[in-house]
Amino acid sequence: MTAPAIPAAPVAQRTEVVDTVHGVAIADPYRWLEDGASQETRAWTAAQNARTDAVLGAFPGRRVLEARLRDLLGAGTVQQPAVRGDRYFYLKREGEQAQPSLRRRDGLDGEERVVVDPNVLGSGGLTALDWWEPSPEGHLVAYGTSNNGDEWSTLRVVDVDTGDHLPDTIDRTRYSSIAWLPGGDGFYYTRYPAPGSVPAGEEEYNSHAFRHRLGDDPAADPKVFGEGRSPQDMLDLAVSSDGRWLAVVAAQGWARSDVFVRNLANPDTPFVPVATGIDALFDQPRFHGGRLFLRSNRDAPNSAVVAVDLAAPDPADPAAWASVVPERPDRVIEEYVLACGRVVVHELAAAASRLRAFPIEGPPAGPAGEGEELPLPGIGTVGGLAGEADNPTLAVGWSSFAVPTCAFAFDLPAGTRHPLAPLDPPPGFDPSEIEVEQIRYPSKDGTEITMFLVHRPGLVRDGGTPTVLAGYGGFNIAKTPAYRPTIPAWVERGGLLAVPNLRGGGEYGEAWHRGGMLGNKQNVFDDFIAAAEWLVAAGYTRPEKLGIWGRSNGGLLVGAALTQRPELFQAVHCGVPLLDMVRYHRFRIARLWVPEYGSAEDPDAFRWLFAYSPYHRVREGTTYPATFITTGEDDSRVDPSHARKMAALLQHAAANGHDDARPILLRAEANAGHGVGKPLAKRVAEAADEGAFFGAQLGVAWD
Repeated sequence: MTAPAIPAAPVAQRTEVVDTVHGVAIADPYRWLEDGASQETRAWTAAQNARTDAVLGAFPGRRVLEARLRDLLGAGTVQQPAVRGDRYFYLKREGEQAQPSLRRRDGLDGEERVVVDPNVLGSGGLTALDWWEPSPEGHLVAYGTSNNGDEWSTLRVVDVDTGDHLPDTIDRTRYSSIAWLPGGDGFYYTRYPAPGSVPAGEEEYNSHAFRHRLGDDPAADPKVFGEGRSPQDMLDLAVSSDGRWLAVVAAQGWARSDVFVRNLANPDTPFVPVATGIDALFDQPRFHGGRLFLRSNRDAPNSAVVAVDLAAPDPADPAAWASVVPERPDRVIEEYVLACGRVVVHELAAAASRLRAFPIEGPPAGPAGEGEELPLPGIGTVGGLAGEADNPTLAVGWSSFAVPTCAFAFDLPAGTRHPLAPLDPPPGFDPSEIEVEQIRYPSKDGTEITMFLVHRPGLVRDGGTPTVLAGYGGFNIAKTPAYRPTIPAWVERGGLLAVPNLRGGGEYGEAWHRGGMLGNKQNVFDDFIAAAEWLVAAGYTRPEKLGIWGRSNGGLLVGAALTQRPELFQAVHCGVPLLDMVRYHRFRIARLWVPEYGSAEDPDAFRWLFAYSPYHRVREGTTYPATFITTGEDDSRVDPSHARKMAALLQHAAANGHDDARPILLRAEANAGHGVGKPLAKRVAEAADEGAFFGAQLGVAWD
């Protein structure tokens, strides 16, 4: 590392803790680091942070890097557009603002006004706007804010025109789904139980649906759905525009869900099942013309849009279902919206976004009934669709590897596209200096994987390009061409970013997802390792110039890669990771992920989890890559103990644990969570850490 000598890592005490799980003895010498509140853990973590500060802070050129990142991040973003009549809503951050604020304008050329600004709600930019939902008429907005990245939102309601807040305040509305009633006098919503009202630990689960009338005491809100169901249900709500129907989607993981509807004309009417007990996903409920629209992958692994006749005697009868947008073998439906008498679908074709429009009623438009293609700016990612069935405008969020996050509006009858709240590009940013390739390579079992390569034009394949391989591979989430402000900084200095579309993701439909979940999880790691091998064999880089990057489930990915093939990589950035897969389900909200990973309580699942669990695959005397593990002390999703335990074990076990060339570093950030809602200053510092680490290890000079 091009920096002064690295101080020795703080020593973590090893204890004799051994569990026997399904007949297998498993040592866990750092079990004590699971207690993040203990003085011993806090002192050890503080010493680790001080060491990491000393190492990364001393890297030459860090100030230059930070200044460039501040320019790139300071350019701002516009995202998550919504439409209510002629009123547009969107999130916008610009300049030195710590957090994006909710803005609105009346008409595309109307004056922009701030609706909710979290920057004035707390100190240090640590209050974040987690979610928001305008009323059907656009005159009220329900929104949730949280502090320090913990995502435990508090719901409030603001009058859009006056800026006044209503007295309604509801706690425990993490990830809340809001379904407004017509006229805006109330809404259905989801919330979690208060601590102490359920057995300890259960407050992390049991999200149920309630009805709230504005001005009522939330403590008296009637519960309408969830009682007696699985505590791990994740609920999504929708109300029809006439207020007659309520739909509830109850998802169990990311591969299956149940759907129910209730006729609100009689509040005592029970919920009627629409799709239950089926090993398939039904989601994105929308209403129109007495029908319930859903995205479904039942008998359609690439998904279709279907409509359920709610007047049918039995809505669950397949005879009551109509195919509105059929499945295609070459595209995957990610999202859809009803707009201007059309069903507009966001699809992925070779992991890049496309838009098509179909009539809500009648035969499909376009050649061979394949719909009308809506032109996008290029190869990139749609980051949200918004529209109304009788509104001529469709709002779209957009970005690509070379286009910062922005939004625009389609006038569907006119076939024109208009920018929505455009921003100036970052200073010194030239998108023509970023070239994007998409290649295909074989995985270990011969499966063909696509991968994006982002670099400067004219890259020479001499094996010397500093390369970061970034992956995720899970939860049906697609890795598509999306902008990160660190990309221009990396490419400007001659670096290459590689993003493969691993199994477990959603790029190629549900079969692709299931090919990388549960007992198939090793496929994801094989796909990732094969990507690294291909980059070396194709002459883009070599192991000494190759780093890997992943966060959350992607942190598990790079943790598995570094323990399975340590000789293949020079550097690893492992962010907010899951690493102890034998005990992961015991912490925070991790029981929600059992449908994706399995649980060690099940003998079969234990076998595959223990086989790849990174914490259990570390071997003494092995030369591991330089590893930078990061976590947030207030992470309410992935427990920080994963990062602490893995750092301690690697520092103990690695032959180079105190080697200046390949250090094992840990940063546990205070007042930070899983990453959502992180203020600008923390994002700049985090990106500078990452750039300094990879720059030092892979030979990138920032000064």
